[in-house]
Amino acid sequence: MRIGLLSDTHGDLDESVFNYFSECDEIWHAGDIGTQEVADRLLAFRPFKAVYGNIDDHLLRRQFPEDWHFVCEGVRVWMTHIGGYPGRYSKRVKDQLLLNAPDLFICGHSHILKVMPDPKYHLLHINPGAAGNHGFHKIKTIVRFTLLEGQVSNLEVIELGLRGRS
Repeated sequence: MRIGLLSDTHGDLDESVFNYFSECDEIWHAGDIGTQEVADRLLAFRPFKAVYGNIDDHLLRRQFPEDWHFVCEGVRVWMTHIGGYPGRYSKRVKDQLLLNAPDLFICGHSHILKVMPDPKYHLLHINPGAAGNHGFHKIKTIVRFTLLEGQVSNLEVIELGLRGRS
């Protein structure tokens, strides 16, 4: 299964996302969607999974969970918005990782692209950076990857261009 992953759109959806995700089976959003319009456009395009972020309003919070634990193609996934990264997880995340770590941990929030293994919890951490125009990041980024038979492969980082421009 081919996955298109983004985060921190903050209500701005770069049109090129649809081209980059055209061959993806699902789109996942790691929070700070920003507007119902962004969620609706992505949902109309492909099957869509999302978690809410700290800037998302009560309507998006009712539609999407804070944490989403699921299995896709044999990979145990946990997606949340505020999570940290290996060696610097938030307390809430660290406590849950001690109990039941996933194979793939996805979060957003920092606007900093990170793809890194965590040998302590035996997982892969992905933060796709920020795809929107609001924040301190300079370059908008998204990620594509494949999940198949319990493995993450063919991971690609895509730069959408400078923040503030489409």
